[in-house]
Amino acid sequence: MTESVTDLVGKHLRDRLGAEPQRASVTFLGVEPIDVLRFVLDDAAPGELVYVTSGCARHPMSDPTDLHADPVKGPRAELVVRMRAGSPLPGLHKRMATLAAAPAVEGLILDADALVDLGEPLWDGATCTAVLLSADELGEVELPDPMDPVRLLRAVPITANEAAWVRLKGADALRDAWREAGIDVTEPNRASATPG
Repeated sequence: MTESVTDLVGKHLRDRLGAEPQRASVTFLGVEPIDVLRFVLDDAAPGELVYVTSGCARHPMSDPTDLHADPVKGPRAELVVRMRAGSPLPGLHKRMATLAAAPAVEGLILDADALVDLGEPLWDGATCTAVLLSADELGEVELPDPMDPVRLLRAVPITANEAAWVRLKGADALRDAWREAGIDVTEPNRASATPG
């Protein structure tokens, strides 16, 4: 295989988003570096910033207790955060890289409807401390057989109260509350939903 998984993901993103990204690399002890790509969209969605991790999908996600995990087949994912431009988001790339490293570090399996709690602000000064995952419109990146495709999962920043609501009532209940309240989840300074 001439192109790496990260090369194929990067090509897919540039094709779909029609832009060249800015790149920030974050390293963790004992884990390969995770890059966070920042796309500034002008045409398709003016004023939108799209952050995508690159490196999480290098290896399939597996249970850390599985001593015979397949090194080729298995679920792969990268995280997508979509935010409205205009507010600085210092530290977001580092927190995204931490989330993307969780499968390698903690054996976490990233999947749609998963709640991932970072336990600290997603960017400096943020009220959101967790993310709720869902399939992103960027779709999947096909890889050569026998590898599974890379799923691009949208990571929506949520507050601690919203995370508690997801644990209690489920992901769809929170999404319903956002719709009912007209909450724009791409707004960095948005209000927290108060589901009834």
